[in-house]
Amino acid sequence: MKKQSNLSRLLEIAGSHKYLTYASWVLSAISALIALVPFYYIWKMIKEVLEVAPNFGQAQNLTGNGWMAVLFAVIAVLVYIAGLMCSHLGAFRIATNLRIQTMEHIVKLPLGFAESFGSGKLRKIVNESSAATETYLAHQLPDRANAIATPCGLLVLLFVFDWRLGLLSLVPVVLGFLIMMTMTGKQMQEKMKEYQNALDDMSNEAVEYVRGIPVVKTFGQTIFSFKKFKDSIDRYKVWVIAYTKQLRTPMMFYTAAINGVFATLIAGGLLLTQDGVTSGFLLDLIFYIIITPVISVTLTRIMFQSENAMIVDDALQRIDSVLHLKPLEETKHPMHPQNASVELKSVHFSYDGEKEVLKDISLTIPAGQTVAFVGPSGGGKTTLANLISRFFDPQSGMVKIGGVNVKDIPKEELMNTVSFVFQNSRLIKTSILENVRMGKPEATREEVLTALHHAQCDDILEKLPQGVDTVIGTKGVYLSGGEQQRIAIARVMLKNAPIIILDEATAFADPDNESRVQAAFSRLSEGKTVIMIAHRLSTVTNVDQIFVICDGRVAECGNSRELLAKDGIFSRMWKNYQTSVQWKVTKEVQ
Repeated sequence: MKKQSNLSRLLEIAGSHKYLTYASWVLSAISALIALVPFYYIWKMIKEVLEVAPNFGQAQNLTGNGWMAVLFAVIAVLVYIAGLMCSHLGAFRIATNLRIQTMEHIVKLPLGFAESFGSGKLRKIVNESSAATETYLAHQLPDRANAIATPCGLLVLLFVFDWRLGLLSLVPVVLGFLIMMTMTGKQMQEKMKEYQNALDDMSNEAVEYVRGIPVVKTFGQTIFSFKKFKDSIDRYKVWVIAYTKQLRTPMMFYTAAINGVFATLIAGGLLLTQDGVTSGFLLDLIFYIIITPVISVTLTRIMFQSENAMIVDDALQRIDSVLHLKPLEETKHPMHPQNASVELKSVHFSYDGEKEVLKDISLTIPAGQTVAFVGPSGGGKTTLANLISRFFDPQSGMVKIGGVNVKDIPKEELMNTVSFVFQNSRLIKTSILENVRMGKPEATREEVLTALHHAQCDDILEKLPQGVDTVIGTKGVYLSGGEQQRIAIARVMLKNAPIIILDEATAFADPDNESRVQAAFSRLSEGKTVIMIAHRLSTVTNVDQIFVICDGRVAECGNSRELLAKDGIFSRMWKNYQTSVQWKVTKEVQ
């Protein structure tokens, strides 16, 4: 199957706006042809001057021909501007649709996708790659139509007046075109790709470095932390230098070729006038000397268009690297969960397809129970919770909610069945009202305020300047970790899903806020199936069942009393936790 061209693909994305792009090409081509008409009137002016020389006062049509040249030049500019207006409208629509298409696909991908790409690289793909297509469509494509029409018109002009001088003018053009092909071939495309990869890596490292500045400054590790960023800059420098060196020699010869038209004409003129100079030949030579800069400009336009075409090709490949990732499959035979129970059967999972994070996990959580996942860091607790909410699919085994495989539950229904309170509250830069309303978009203001009250957020709203309408983030106020967590809990309360997953939800709360968060959890958990992921073992002593996850397996299960009596992993973790709680900072007496 023949690969679809980048241009045809972009025009498909444009939809009905593609006709604006077509119109821009037509107008640009017409503009190019009209722009050649003034040269005809210039030729007439030169002819009249040579005919009446040295009695220049006898020239009668100089002014008229001059104004005609100006008129057609202005018309050419106006038509070109109209073409650019059409191309910009079409380009904006295509770039917008491309961004929407990419972001819609990203939303459907597994949760860990963004982390594997890196936020800096992903931002560059979505924004800069689509922006590259916008620039290409808005400017380069109309210029391409212009650059195609101009040589066609020039060929007519070059051969109408004196075919010998016309051929001489084309020699450097052909040479320049051949050199240009060496600069835009497959090898240079590979160089361009490597260059863009290095640029992406540098962008990603820059984002990570800026994010880590507070930690870096706190621990005085500026030099060491900068090294990784510096290494990415060095890699970028290597590719920039290689790319530049690769282009240096052909670019030198190309510049010499396109600027050699004038010299070629002079040399040819000397050879053709050995038997004497006629006024007609002198007229044509002067005319050809005047028009040769148009040839140079046209060739330069074609070269830059070829370069931009390579940039667009690379940009679309990067967008495709996202679009080709497969989202989670939607069921063709939807089923509905009967209750809020959770069951895992022989579940195996790996992020990279090689190292298993979960190994043969089987467990059952009855509806209405509160259970906890505990165990050493990296044991697979959060991964297990992610599989229940179907952020990922296991490689083998089955995850059931209400007796139904989560793969057979429609996406919207699954999201309404399971609520997730993250370790990081994941609040967005908008008002508290809108942050909470994300749990139930159709909720009234009164429903939002009720959820905030039940989540122990009254003290937060009282101290804020605009209460529930206060904006959080860069242009608003900043909240503590515990305050953010309570607002996140209010969001989950408003959603009112039957299954709730709490992923270390009190990790960033101070002691005062933690008590309020725990009170909010108690209200949130009423009548729900609750799955807690916890490192603070004091928060799980009263749950119905505890699953100890270690090395991707369920090592132990039972309530806190049963597990303490076993004197196993949980018992050792509890002893270590009690020891850490009792630690005190003391001053040694000399």
